[in-house]
This record gives sequence, structure tokens and C-alpha cells, in this order.
Amino acid sequence: MQCFNFLKTMMILFNLLIFLCGVALLAVGIWVSVDGSSFLKIFGPLSSSAMQFVNVGYFLIAAGAVLLALGFLGCYGAQTESKCVLMMFFSILLLIFIAEVAAAVVALVYTTMAEEFLTLLVVPAIKKDYGQQSDFSQVWNTTMEGLKCCGFKNYTDFEDSPYFKEYHVFPPYCCNGNSTASVPCTREKAEADHVEGCFKQLLHDIRTNAVTVGGVAAGIGGLELAAMIVSMYLYCNMD
Repeated sequence: MQCFNFLKTMMILFNLLIFLCGVALLAVGIWVSVDGSSFLKIFGPLSSSAMQFVNVGYFLIAAGAVLLALGFLGCYGAQTESKCVLMMFFSILLLIFIAEVAAAVVALVYTTMAEEFLTLLVVPAIKKDYGQQSDFSQVWNTTMEGLKCCGFKNYTDFEDSPYFKEYHVFPPYCCNGNSTASVPCTREKAEADHVEGCFKQLLHDIRTNAVTVGGVAAGIGGLELAAMIVSMYLYCNMD
């Protein structure tokens, strides 16, 4: 009984923390969606490069909503000793864990497949919005400047984009990998400089910091497993 009460208290505290993290992510996500330019000015250089391949605002809103729901279910289920709610908590967490493992396998084993899938999503967005949608353009400028890369695959991603149609050149990051080039970044110069795409550069950075990335992933996975074990223990020992 003492062990049960201890795990119940830890479950409530742990999920309260998840709930608060969800509230924070949801608030930041709404801020990014409503006023993305000011967010990028403050946090752009410090933001995760990986998150800059997606719409940051919607990603944060979705992640915040999931954490919010998980935190609520965990707290409520443990506090009220509701088997139904605890089983819902366990099931959602299990699905998230399986999705994370599947994503890791695809990213590690099927890198080419992941690149082709992301290309179908990201490149059309660049061709449609870069140079026209300010927040989207700012995200990519920050990414390219930080990683010293050009586009998702290479400079050709910007062909037919509003930026190319207006200026008839590629972003300066596609030439010499910086924004301070004194000459326009023409097709010939971009092809000659051969600046790597951001996806390949990101993969290189991840592999360079594989120990740190793996440690963080293992830590998150461990916490999820611990939460599932505790929730199932409470479920099985409730009257």
C-alpha cells in the first residue's frame, strides 16, 4: 500500500509537469502562429534546426495539445484511481512510443526514403512561399544561415519561387553559403559553388552529435516507459 501511494504521488507530479509543459508549448505555438516574425527575431538563432523544416507554430500547437491531454489524463486517472482513464493514458503513450520508434527506424535505416518523403512536402512549399510569405522565408533564411546550406536539397529548390521570379537570382546563401556575397547568386555561380542542401547538412550535424541526440532520445524513451509501467502498476493494483 505504501508503494502504491508513493507511485500514485509520483505519477501525479510527473503528469502535472507534463501538463504545464503542454500549456507552455501551446502558448508558444499560438504566439508563433499569430506573430511569428517577433518570435523568430527573439528565438530564431537558438531554435532547433530540425524544427525549421516544418511549420513551427502548428507543430508546437499539436505537441502542446498532446502533452496537455496526456498530463490531464495521467493526473486525473491517478488522483481519482480511475482504471478507464489510466488505460487511456497508457494507450496514448504506447502509441506515441511506437510512433517514435518507427520514426527513428525510418530516419536511421531508410534515410533515402525519408528524404524523398520530405522532399515531396518541403520543396513545393519553398517554390510556393519563399519570397512571398515573410515568416516562412525568415525561417528558411535562419536555417540556411545557421547551417551554411541552401534549400532542402540544393539551389534548384528555389526555381519558380516568388523570390526567383522577382529577382531572377537565388538566395545569397546558395553562393558561398552566406548572405554577404557581393555579387548576385546566379544559376552559374550557385552551380559552381555547390552549397549542400539543408537536409544533408542537418544529417551531418546529427551524426556529428550522435551521442547527445541518442542520449536525449533514450532519456525521453525511458521516461515514457517508466510512465507506462507505473500507470499499468496502478491500474492492476486498484480495487
